[in-house]
Amino acid sequence: MSHSKPIYRNPWAWIPTLYFTQGIPYVIVMFVTVVMYNRLGVSNTEIALYTSWLYLPWVIKPLWSPLVDLFRTKRWWIITMQLIIGACMAGVAFTTPLPGFLQFTLAFFWIMAFSSATHDIAADGLYMLGLSKHEQAWFVGVRSTFYRIAMIAGQGALVIVAGFIESVTGLDDVDVRARTNPVIAIEEIRPPDEIAVRVSNEPLHIVAEPVDLEISTENRLRSEVDSIVAFARQWNLDKGFNPALEQDLADREAEEAKEPGWIRRNIIHPLEGFIESRFGPEEIVTDTEYTGNIGVVYFHLSNRPDAGEEVVINFGRVRGDNSISLVEGSYFRFTEDNWNVPGMAVIRIDDQLDFASSAAFQVRSGNIPLAWSITFFLLAGMFLLFFVYHRFMLPYPSVDKPAVRDPDQTIFGEFFKTFALFFKKERIGSILAFLLLYRFAEAQIVRLASPFLLDAQEIGGLALTTGQLGIAYGTVGLISLTIGGILGGIMAARHGLKFWLWPMVLAMNIPNLVYVYLSQSLPDSFMMISSAIALEQFGYGFGFTAYMLFMIYVSEGEHKTSHFAITTGFMALGMMIPGMFSGWIQELVGYPNFFLWVMIATIPAFIATWFIPLDKDFGKKDNGNVEESS
Repeated sequence: MSHSKPIYRNPWAWIPTLYFTQGIPYVIVMFVTVVMYNRLGVSNTEIALYTSWLYLPWVIKPLWSPLVDLFRTKRWWIITMQLIIGACMAGVAFTTPLPGFLQFTLAFFWIMAFSSATHDIAADGLYMLGLSKHEQAWFVGVRSTFYRIAMIAGQGALVIVAGFIESVTGLDDVDVRARTNPVIAIEEIRPPDEIAVRVSNEPLHIVAEPVDLEISTENRLRSEVDSIVAFARQWNLDKGFNPALEQDLADREAEEAKEPGWIRRNIIHPLEGFIESRFGPEEIVTDTEYTGNIGVVYFHLSNRPDAGEEVVINFGRVRGDNSISLVEGSYFRFTEDNWNVPGMAVIRIDDQLDFASSAAFQVRSGNIPLAWSITFFLLAGMFLLFFVYHRFMLPYPSVDKPAVRDPDQTIFGEFFKTFALFFKKERIGSILAFLLLYRFAEAQIVRLASPFLLDAQEIGGLALTTGQLGIAYGTVGLISLTIGGILGGIMAARHGLKFWLWPMVLAMNIPNLVYVYLSQSLPDSFMMISSAIALEQFGYGFGFTAYMLFMIYVSEGEHKTSHFAITTGFMALGMMIPGMFSGWIQELVGYPNFFLWVMIATIPAFIATWFIPLDKDFGKKDNGNVEESS
């Protein structure tokens, strides 16, 4: 369909929806993937590594941005990328319930990431081509606002929807209370084959026995405790309650049987050993033959599920005394073959706990793969609607056509000339160090914040539900981040970036201490957790203003659009690399020590900031035009 003259569209008819559409795939690839993979049982090391690699399209986006100028129109690129993104969301929805979901979904997320990065280039180009200079300045706040709304929708509403579907596709939760009693004697642990399975004619539900577990504070023989825990773990494996763990153990045994390569043998293994020995969780070594006591809770279903139906339950502590913890039995998968076989969950009390205390545990059920599959089907449908809407409502600017180049100048020649001019900037080393290191600590927190908030307390997490995460991190946190960003822009406009630079660096890094507090104290209060996240995200939003303004500052000049694209590539690289190894570090040292490491990792940002070049008046209202940041 060709147009001989430009067709004008009211900017309100397409700018809000265009930038909302631009933000959704980004927040899915960068944030929602972390939550989804955590709920599907992927390890933190794999989550951090694979989802950090998904940053790559934004890192190398400047490399193919000239193609968007040279071939077809910006309008064509936008609607085509939206169609591809929608198809990728449908692909994720279809493959999430499959056994090899990690490989399949990652492939679709990769395509989605490249399509989203290309969509960004085309959308920003159409924004500048389809609006006058005055309209560009006026609507810069509108596009930013609707991009932020997309962030809230992705991190908040989307995760809440997935959590709601989890809850309604599962069985009712069951509360279990574990209490210590210093006046009762040690009871013998009943083997699972002696547990009578109670079959019911009521609707299918989870049976937990007992729901009020009383454990003597008298110490038990260490050898007996270790034997019971090992028996329970093997029993749960043999009865098929955790096939993913069984496969993981088999993969580890196969990996250990192979001869390690030179790099793994001489670099990775020694480094892992050093980190674990110096910074890993402290192991309490004792010569006594006695240790704390244990109790066992047994689970089964009330009756046989339908053929092919699976009931997955998660069990863990939600509040109470940290000295009462789950040591085995956090995950059970019941089918028509093992529904009437008791699964074993072993709860242990610390050997120093000699008084009455308690902890609350909960059995949560839900079809997690189905919940995320439905969520992505809804997203695919939404993107199909956006594709149709923008197919008719995006403008047709007369200047939106493939670029015409001088026949004496090759594409690659012009491209490399633009790159060379950027790297010839004065003090380019300091500039690049700042772009790569300013968010060195925050890049690691972003990868592990959601797993930390979702993981059970026994492994150092806060045991939030998926819905609670959507409220605390995806809604309250993101609103605080937005407020911080707005306030940062107002302050920088009043006194200039240089005046506010160091307060913003402090705001970016010091609030990370809230995660040190949360990981050390493991608070039960959802309000406390939400408030801590709000504080950290507010600081992040306020401090990130300095980073964005500096990117605009170093991009000024003849090639400001291309140079700004280069700075965004380095920004993404600065997030990708630290994120890749953050999960590996966390699994070696545990959450408390990991967040202490994050505080140490803030130091490079302060050093890099000290050396950057900066005009003292840059950022003030009378210094530059708003539209230059687009």
